[in-house]
Amino acid sequence: MPMVPVTCGRCAARVLVRKSTWNQTSVQWNAEAAERCAERVAAHQVAPHANRGVFLVCSALRESIIEAVRRGELAIVDE
Repeated sequence: MPMVPVTCGRCAARVLVRKSTWNQTSVQWNAEAAERCAERVAAHQVAPHANRGVFLVCSALRESIIEAVRRGELAIVDE
């Protein structure tokens, strides 16, 4: 199943998403989305020298992904 674009309802960051199950989501960020995401920016300000892998989740984007599933815009692969 290909990744689907999802736009965050808070900051308008547009990422690619694949939802394998309700508990497993793959998100592919690009540079523009990473710069738009307020939670990513805040995490970088707290730990500017940390490895880029430190940021785990954006709560606003997570909600936008759930809404995309509810609206039928994003399928859950294993269902």
